[in-house]
Amino acid sequence: MKRINIDYAGNHYSVGGRDVDVLQKEIETIVRSGEPGWLIVNHGEGVPQEARLLITPGVALALLPIEDNSQA
Repeated sequence: MKRINIDYAGNHYSVGGRDVDVLQKEIETIVRSGEPGWLIVNHGEGVPQEARLLITPGVALALLPIEDNSQA
């Protein structure tokens, strides 16, 4: 997997080098705990900057996996 794009509150972020199923489970674990948690992601083009997304029950986000087609 090349990266996972994340749509969070209408803004776009990404993570690289992660499996989408593992990231999804991480988010589900935070939500099920009932306590807020932080997800570390990248923001920006070119040289990405670290951003932290607050994950709470009811927060809307989408995971959009981007496949690495160079390995085909």
